[in-house]
Amino acid sequence: MPQDLTRDLHDLLERGRDRQLRLAVTGLSRAGKTAFLTSLVDQLRHAGLEARLDLLSAAREQRLLGAQRVSQQDLGVPRFPYDQAMQSLAGEPPEWPSPTRGISELRLKIRFRRAHANWWRGNTAELTLDLFDYPGEWLLDLPLLEHDFIGWSRSQCEDNGPQRQALFADWQNAVSELAPDSEVDEAQLAELAERYAEGLRGAREAGFSDLQPGRFLLPGDLSGAPVLQFFPLPGLAQWSAEALAALPEESLYATLKRRFSYYQQHIVRPFYRDHFRRFDRQIVLIDVLGALNAGPERFEDLSRALSRLMQSFDYGQRSLLSRLFTPRIDRLAIAATKADHVTPEQHTRLVALLEALLEEPLKDLHYANVPVKALSLASVRATEVREVTQQGRSMPALRGTDLAGESVLTFPGEVPNRLPDAEFWARQGFDFTGFRPLPKEPGPLPHIRMDAALDWLIGDKLT
Repeated sequence: MPQDLTRDLHDLLERGRDRQLRLAVTGLSRAGKTAFLTSLVDQLRHAGLEARLDLLSAAREQRLLGAQRVSQQDLGVPRFPYDQAMQSLAGEPPEWPSPTRGISELRLKIRFRRAHANWWRGNTAELTLDLFDYPGEWLLDLPLLEHDFIGWSRSQCEDNGPQRQALFADWQNAVSELAPDSEVDEAQLAELAERYAEGLRGAREAGFSDLQPGRFLLPGDLSGAPVLQFFPLPGLAQWSAEALAALPEESLYATLKRRFSYYQQHIVRPFYRDHFRRFDRQIVLIDVLGALNAGPERFEDLSRALSRLMQSFDYGQRSLLSRLFTPRIDRLAIAATKADHVTPEQHTRLVALLEALLEEPLKDLHYANVPVKALSLASVRATEVREVTQQGRSMPALRGTDLAGESVLTFPGEVPNRLPDAEFWARQGFDFTGFRPLPKEPGPLPHIRMDAALDWLIGDKLT
């Protein structure tokens, strides 16, 4: 029996003995995945005690008894660093947890009272929740599977605005004189690939999102390997497909194409096959406010990255056959993070902007009959809401400590409830401030709508 089918049958048998759910926490770099997972575990561990989870029906009905961390099934995957993340949040001063730099996993056993108990099932039940975290940089490699080397090169060389082009100027100048039929110089190839990686790192620091290949940013044990020594090749439009195909194996074009294909087949495809194929539920976290604050070019870059990413996931209804042969994610949440960085009356507008940003992917999801919910949340609150009076008028404001350690009282501005137009960008009507976490107090981490996210993602399994 094929190994994948054997593993899926084992999963089905395990699900028959106990309720089990696999949740993928995904999103682009700096969207807050580590903070979300830390808060999720913390809220469930405090469930039944002082946790504030009124929007989670099982908690509201006082049926949620709590959760414990238990040994995960795959012992070859690092455990999600929950304890280290909590230590960062409880520090003096508190700090945000370090971002994910590799795959991690955590398993929870959630205990609850059934909504409708009977004599043969008993009053209490357990849900095994497997949580999976992945670097946002790696996720953006999934759309590479839809490209050949020529198409990818054109997309990377032609779809750039002036600010992004400036970050790649050093690489662009170095590669501009190369011809597809030139003979490969391995030392030069490695140097140019590193210059391209430097451009990607600079673009990430500048707030851009659509960055490929992702392993150039987080190479791990592939650092220095030839599989990461390739780059897009400008000027291919001047060559016919037939002429390129006729180039010898030792040519620059053939070498780059070969390494690109190897990267697709041996790095990207196994990552997708071995990890994403078995998820039940997914939440996609998006830092809409950060992109909004960064300006029109970065906002458009985020929109393009998200559209490509959403097309790469496999969504649809789950059944026995689809579980064995074409697995699907059967429930999806899309969340705008850092909702505490704007005042509460802006949260509805933030969700509307998120839905506008993902209008086309959401249409496809609804057509596929995939249950999807858009919401705004703050995994760990970093601000407190205040009211200030100006010229006799009361208006909401936020108080917090910025990343430099200064106490701040601010009104960030209005979030547009549709895609920003030229007028919005011209007046620069939004000023986003990054905040430290609030000082840790006894009890669960403060949050905004983590309970709503939990209710959507796992609430139907707690009945």
